[in-house]
Parts: sequence; C-alpha cells; structure tokens
Amino acid sequence: MSPIILPSELKNLPTENLVILDARVGKDVYRNYLDKHIKGARFIDLDKDLAEIGENAAFGGRHPLPGIEKFAETLSELGISEKSHIVIYDDKNGANAAARAWWMLKAFGFENVQVLDGGFQNAEKQNVEFSSGEETFKKADIIKKENWLLSVSTLEEVENELINGNSAVIDVRDAYRYRGESEPIDLVAGHIPGAINIPFSENLDENGNFLAPEILKEKYLKLLEGKPENLIIHCGSGVTACHTILAIHHAGFDIPSLYVGSWSEWSRREGKEIAREI
Repeated sequence: MSPIILPSELKNLPTENLVILDARVGKDVYRNYLDKHIKGARFIDLDKDLAEIGENAAFGGRHPLPGIEKFAETLSELGISEKSHIVIYDDKNGANAAARAWWMLKAFGFENVQVLDGGFQNAEKQNVEFSSGEETFKKADIIKKENWLLSVSTLEEVENELINGNSAVIDVRDAYRYRGESEPIDLVAGHIPGAINIPFSENLDENGNFLAPEILKEKYLKLLEGKPENLIIHCGSGVTACHTILAIHHAGFDIPSLYVGSWSEWSRREGKEIAREI
C-alpha cells in the first residue's frame, strides 16, 4: 500500500474499517476541529497522543515518543483495531503531525496506514465531504506490543555514526535554521556537525503535494550519491523528520531511522558541538 493517498481515492474507500485522523496542530486546534473536519475524522493531539513531553528537552527533545503501552491505549480510545485502514491528515501538507502519526502507526505494526496528499487544504479543493462537531465511534480492544518496530536512534548513536562515518544524518529543517542564521523555536541556532541539510519542503511540488515516487527516487539517489541506506533523519523535535521518512519510503526505499530527540535535544545537551555556516 502506498503511504500516500489522494483525496479522490479517499472518497472512494469503503467505510467499514476506515479510520480518519485529524492531526492538525496550533492554537485553538480542537476548536478548529469541531468547527470543520473531514467527515468521520477523529482528532489526535500531537502533544498528548503522539508525544510524552518531559521536563527537560535536553533528554528526549521537545516531542519524545510516548511509551508504547500509552500509545496502545490512545489507539483503543480512537477506536483503532488491527483491521483498521487509517488515513491521516494535517494542514501542513502532511509535514507535521500527520507524518509523525503515520510513522508511529507503522512502528506499532500497522500496514494499512496512509497520509492524505496535500492535507486539509487539498481535501477542500477536491470536494471531500466535511462535517463539524463531535464524532461518535466505539473504543477498540487494546493491542499489546512490546517495542516499536521501526528504527529509532539516540543522541549517542547519532554521534557515533557520524564519528565512524557509517550513516548519513539528514537534517530536514529549513536551510536558514540549518545554517544557524536564526532559530525560531529552539534555544540555539545551528546544526549537528556532519549532518547534511535536505529541507523537507523539497519533497513537495509547487501545490504542496508530494512529488511522484520516481521523482523522489531520482532526487534522493542524486543527493545521497546513490547510497540511500544507513540514513538517520532528524528535524527540530522528531515530528517533521517523519515527512522525509515518509517521502523516502514513498520513493521505494527502506524506512530510515528516526532521531526523535533531534536538534531540540542535541542543542540543549551540555558539551555537544554546534556547527554554523554563517
């Protein structure tokens, strides 16, 4: 199954096992959800459902993964079962919490999970049916898992891989953040020494939709000099990094490792070197 689904395809999906997740973020986001969402969509919260935010971002970053048992409870509350076909959208072209939710669901073991191409805005343009207010649905039985099934890298592993030259570490933040010109979110501007910058926005066309798989494949083969393996992907806090992981998988490559702590952890950890290109 493709990790990307078009609005036209969503409209034709059978509804029996379909679960649509609204993963938008921002101020008054739940009010926005209640005001208007794709019909049947269930709200999932980045900070509460897709992360377990700790007291010190120097250990885990701004959006650490929740415990897998906690995530299993979230899935139960959302009515997600092993039979579910899950489609997720946000209003950032899938670049924000939709991609993070996709990664977590894949890491949990789901196969039938997709991100809506172009997100909320594209659904509006393509006349997908919308609704408002609360949605009613039944809870599902808790699915028990012991570990995430996709690769996750720690700060120490990222550092070791860079020292040994075994992996390419990709920073998907905007180029000005990578260069250290300014930093709108974290405390320090710059990047992890040795990391290369491929902004996530380059996965999209001028309309905010994902590039075709063959174009993405050619792009990443060129950028990575024909070696699209042993990759570690990071961003600011392990959310937008999932957009590039999604794009790379959409291109037909294996799913890379996610450095969840990302720049928000590295830049706060005492003694870690910071690189700038200014």
